Amino acid sequence: GIADSAAILLAAEQIGAAERCLDLTVEYAKNRVQFGRPIGSFQALKHRMADLYVVVAAARAVVNDACDDPTPTNAATARLAASEALCNVAAEGIQLHGGIAITWEHDMHLYFKRAHGSAQLLESPRELVGRLESEVLKTP
Repeated sequence: GIADSAAILLAAEQIGAAERCLDLTVEYAKNRVQFGRPIGSFQALKHRMADLYVVVAAARAVVNDACDDPTPTNAATARLAASEALCNVAAEGIQLHGGIAITWEHDMHLYFKRAHGSAQLLESPRELVGRLESEVLKTP
């Protein structure tokens, strides 16, 4: 129905925001120099950014599946996956940016706020999980 379509559209918007957060973080890591080299060249940060890429790619696949088959279960799954991806990427982006991320001079804090605000739109994550539990545990 309409609510499921709205949930899928919100999930798609969240994936777009997560991708932008990741892009901002990678760009910052390439340009920020510490100890004479870009911080993106440090292995620990490379691993963290690679993990974020996997989170976003997996959530994008779930949202794409929901677009192809917009069932209530797929809509709820897409919303959960996209919300978690955006919240994770925004939080890690704040950490990887350091202090600049929470200033008005940088947009990263806006994505962090949007991540947590949009996670509560339409249905909260707890409500979505409850809906999925009832679908999965439904007996024929």
